[in-house]
Amino acid sequence: MPLLVRLDDQLHARRMTLTELSDAVGITLANLSILKTGKAKAIRFSTLEAICRVLECQPGDILAYDPEGEAQDPAP
Repeated sequence: MPLLVRLDDQLHARRMTLTELSDAVGITLANLSILKTGKAKAIRFSTLEAICRVLECQPGDILAYDPEGEAQDPAP
């Protein structure tokens, strides 16, 4: 998939765990884990907004487009 999720980078920069983000945003740890690993098929704008609010970042800090990434598409 040509979209990359860089949530780990943002969490690491803030020394925050996925569990802490889950609690702060109000999203299940399982759903955040699916997003973090790049297996999510979609994300709601409200979810993206909440993550950006907590991490004090922009959507582009979390999501990136890599046109060469199609060969790295995870198995369904």
